[in-house]
Formats: sequence, structure tokens, C-alpha cells
Amino acid sequence: MFNWTKLFQKKEHSDQGKESVPYLYDSIQKNMDYIKQTLGGSTDVIFRNFQAGEGGSIKLGLIFTDGLVKDDFIHDYILRTLMSEIRETTFKQSVTKHNSTFELLKKHTLTNAEMEVVEEMDKVFNHLLSGKTILLLDNCSKAFSIDSRGWEARKIEEPSSQAVVRGPKEGFTETLRTNTALLRRRIKDPNLWIKTKPIGTKTQTDVAVAYMNGIASDEIVKEVYKRLNKIDVDSILDSGYIEELIQDDTYTPFPTVYNTERPDSIAAGLLEGRIAIIVDGSPFVLLVPALFIQFFQSAEDYYQRADFATLVRIIRYLSFFLALLTPSAYIALTTYHQEMIPTSLLISLSSQREGVPFPAFVEALIMELTFEILREAGVRLPKAVGSAISIVGALVLGQAAVEAGLVSSAMVIVVSLTAISSFVSPSFNFAISIRMLRFGFMVLAATFGLYGILLGIIAMILHLSSLRSFGVPYLSPMAPYIKDDQKDVILRFPRWGLFSRPRLINQTNIIREDTKQPEPTPKKRKLFKRKGRKKT
Repeated sequence: MFNWTKLFQKKEHSDQGKESVPYLYDSIQKNMDYIKQTLGGSTDVIFRNFQAGEGGSIKLGLIFTDGLVKDDFIHDYILRTLMSEIRETTFKQSVTKHNSTFELLKKHTLTNAEMEVVEEMDKVFNHLLSGKTILLLDNCSKAFSIDSRGWEARKIEEPSSQAVVRGPKEGFTETLRTNTALLRRRIKDPNLWIKTKPIGTKTQTDVAVAYMNGIASDEIVKEVYKRLNKIDVDSILDSGYIEELIQDDTYTPFPTVYNTERPDSIAAGLLEGRIAIIVDGSPFVLLVPALFIQFFQSAEDYYQRADFATLVRIIRYLSFFLALLTPSAYIALTTYHQEMIPTSLLISLSSQREGVPFPAFVEALIMELTFEILREAGVRLPKAVGSAISIVGALVLGQAAVEAGLVSSAMVIVVSLTAISSFVSPSFNFAISIRMLRFGFMVLAATFGLYGILLGIIAMILHLSSLRSFGVPYLSPMAPYIKDDQKDVILRFPRWGLFSRPRLINQTNIIREDTKQPEPTPKKRKLFKRKGRKKT
């Protein structure tokens, strides 16, 4: 049996106890044979032998992955340059001047902007399978890695999860460099630092960390790198992998890492001192630290007038409590506290529930589970029929359940109000947290009534107070209370009032801008002077 291990040279590390790393051999054919064997003869990897120089004196080899590279780039800037344009070039004097053919190609022949010299086989495979082209030179144990990436990618479209009426319509894509370019377009500052490292032993997924140097806290930046460096898994296929591996607390229903498809939201977070984590292959970018109030804020709040944004934000907070407590409040009032219901309404509810065979808790549980099933079915079904089936299914099932006497009409109203309120949240993963907690409050209401709901609220607040996101209290600036940061919590101050960054996130560059309040024109001052008529 042929021994493939002899096809490459091994150079031992100076440190003892470490395994030897395979290096490139000085023969093109042997290197190609080893790469073919390691890749199992994969047909999407293209191998090409050709000659360059006067009379074809230089033997070269080209390896690239079909579908990950720009074919016209390889043809026009590599093959044509080496095979045609320098075909009649005399290399003897040039090689003598530059000591080797390798240095001559590196400095005077290859015109590519991004090029790297590789010697280890591991780097060759990493670059080759990342969309780069490997150029081998005969009688040389080094190779050129030329950036020729150009795979098919989704175009920049409007974000589907966080749409706005007024504001930018651009969303992140699955391409890392496209996403970093979207941030560079918005922040043209040299202090925007973006550093990339591969994570995942098998996937080697590029993960970029972006932050504003001089604005972001150095301690938080170090903590982000520390947690990313600890990740030792074989695959990273989406930013959700990173989120689950770096979050502060696993056993909590509340998200401690913010994610979004909107470049403007990430840019605004960077300017506040937060750190963005961009994963190649995912349109969702992570932003840390994430606070509780951040999940009630929408990008559109800062593109509308301050009074309108404040009204909408108050509606979001109200919808949060409605989505969380409406079913449990109905269960508690109809089961334990009928005296708190007006007499006429109590009589109406009693007449509706007269033929219902289940207690209020079971009734609410059936309706909530039914609606959750319909919601998931609407998400998984094709878009053309998903929304229609979810709406029609809810109407038909609700009406049929009332007519069959399984649930009361009031319960259908309660579940509908709860469902509509849960859709108000700008963040999808925060809405999931509300859906999870809703069932817990329903159990407490069925067991202890309003006292159980009160105990649940107290426990939830205590849990929120104990959470941290990269060392920052989750409830800040409400707990701990920071007076100067209340301008963008429930109320949204006008643009000239948002002059400082959050205190706990940023402590080095707090003042954001020095914009004074616009002064109205005095009443005595006339903007336009009336011109008198000319006498005829």
C-alpha cells in the first residue's frame, strides 16, 4: 500500500512534547496528491498545472474551490498574467537579481491586493476551503494564498424581523465583509476597530468583534475576547451558537445578549460603547452588554419626534404587562376574587361560563396552547398560506369552541388581547420570554389568586436584579438608579437632550455631543418684512 505520509515534509517545533505540523513539500505534484487524498478526491476542488516564463521554464500549480471563487478573477488576473503576459519574459537575470523565482513572482508579477505566503498544510486547507486560491511553485516549499473569494450571496434587503415605517431599509446579510462594510458606511471613524478570528475546529467560522476604541470600556472588551477565546467546539453555524456560549446566565428566561438584523441599531450601540459580534454566515449580529430596557427600544424611536416615540414606548411597556398578566388576572378574578368584579359584568361572565365544563385555569391553558400551536404553524407554513391559515384557524377554532361550550366568549377575548399585546415587542426573543413566563403566572393565579401574581412579580423583579450582562446590571439605569440616564428609558428626550452615553456601559467618554436646545424665533422679530406697494 502506498504511503501517503511521505508526500510532505515534516518540520519539528522547537518545543518538546508538541506534535509535528505537516509542511508543504517542494514538489507540486506531491503537494497536489496529498491535498487530493486529504479531501477524498472532492470534485469541487479544481487542480490545474501550467507553465510560465520564457519557453515555459517555470512550473506552477493552481488549486481553488469551485463555487467559492470568482472564475473571471482567476482567469484574468492569475492565469492570463502568468501564462500569456509574461510568457516571453526572460527570467534568468530577474531571478538572479531577486534571489529566487518565488520573490520575483511575489514582488513584480502577481498584482493581487490581498496575498499571503503559506507554508503549513493546515493553513493551505483553511485558505483553500475559505474561497482563496493556492498557487504552488515547483522546487519551492512555499505557496501563495490569493484572495479570490466571490461566492453567491443574498443581496441587501429590508430586515424581516424588525421592520420600521421610517428609517433605513437595509439589513445584514450572511456575508461577513458585507456586514462590516455596512457598519463602515455609517461610522467613518478610524476608532471603529474590527478584529476577526476563526472559531470552530471543523467549520473555522470567521467571527468579527467590532467596537469604538476610546468609547467602549476596556474591561468589557477584554471580557468579550476572554469568553470568545474559551469557546472550543467543532462548529459555529450561526450567531446563536456564540450567544449561548458567552451569555452570563443560562438558566434565565430573559435574553442577556441582544441580536438584530439592522445595521443602524448596531451602529447606534457601538456609539454608546457597546461591542458587536458578527458571525460569518448569519444575518443576526450580537450586541453586548444588553439591558432590560433595550428590548423595549426600537430603531424607529430615534427617527420620529420625541413625543411620538415616548407615546409608543409607553404602549410597549403597557403591552408587556398585558401579555404577561392578562390570562392570570382573569383566572384569579373569576376563581378567587369575584367581589372585585362589577355586578353586571360578573353576571354576564357567570352566564357565559354556565355551560363550560372546565375551571378557568384549564380553559385558559387550552386556549393559550391552541394559540401557540397556531402561531408556530403560521411560522413554519409557506408564506403564501401561513398567515391566512393562522388567522382563519384562530377565528374558526375560537368560534367553534364557544359554540361547543368548551370555552367562554370572555376567554376568547382575553387570549386575543394577550396575543396582540405579545406582538408589540420589537425583539422576538424577548417576546418568547413573555410567552414562557405567562404560563408560570397562570399557575400561580390558579393556586393563590392575586397573591400568587404579586409573589410572581416580586420573584421576577428579584431575578432581574440579580442578572448581569458582561458585568453590567441588567436593570440599569433603573436598578441601580442613575438619574442622568433616565432620559432614554421610559421617556425619550429630544435629540438635543441625549448628550451623554450610559454611565455603566461607558465611563471614559461619557459626553456624546454638545448640541444646545434650539431657540424659537422671538415674537417681536419678523422673519419676512412686508414690502410696500409702489405708488403709480
